[in-house]
Amino acid sequence: MILELDCGNSFIKWRVIHAAQGAVVAGGIVDSDQALVAAVMALPEAPKRCRLVSVRSEEETAGLSALLAQHFGLNVVVAQPAKEVCGVRNGYEDYQRLGLDRWLALLGGYHLAGGACLVMDFGTAAKADFVSADGEHLGGFICPGMPLMRSQLRTHTRRIRYDDASAERALSSLAPGRSTVEAVERGCVHMLQGFVRSQLEYAQGLWGDDFTVLLTGGDALLVQEAAPQARVVPDLVFVGLAMACPLD
Repeated sequence: MILELDCGNSFIKWRVIHAAQGAVVAGGIVDSDQALVAAVMALPEAPKRCRLVSVRSEEETAGLSALLAQHFGLNVVVAQPAKEVCGVRNGYEDYQRLGLDRWLALLGGYHLAGGACLVMDFGTAAKADFVSADGEHLGGFICPGMPLMRSQLRTHTRRIRYDDASAERALSSLAPGRSTVEAVERGCVHMLQGFVRSQLEYAQGLWGDDFTVLLTGGDALLVQEAAPQARVVPDLVFVGLAMACPLD
């Protein structure tokens, strides 16, 4: 059993897979290291190995690794920046500056596509990366995602106040909003869909129609309408993590 972790700034996404079959047997999202320990303790069988990707500080990541070693005896393998993995070449001028979540997502995307691909990740930020047929990462784009756009409007506009339940109801349609919450939520989705369409246009300029589109991240389904040909892969980062951190 292998424990896989995607450690963001606010949450930890985790799952446990069978080492041989690769089948997912458990998983979830937690908001603290202690909550992760509790979730893993509740499993009927403790994992024997662990690999993780983290966008946290080195100290925070080391602290989590030590906690997992203390409670479960795990030797944690942490994904590191690289110039090349499995035939995919890092396109940043300073390869160590490319966010590890982006790097692993585009690794996984290229592996699944088997050729040129456009990988878009919709979380706190919206990210797009282009990988050519021969594995060259051509770079990408980053803009605010739904959480950031929503937070900025709530923070800087006094009259915009609504709860998460209202936000969820507002997204039942993308017609022009007839309340502030509808106008904000639907407007943000339209902005993200516009981002998607511009990325598709750029990819078509590079490769014509000979490329694969992959969507991942918590808000991927919100933009799927703008890329109906896309493949939605919720665990794309974990696909790349297995490539960057193989456990024999």
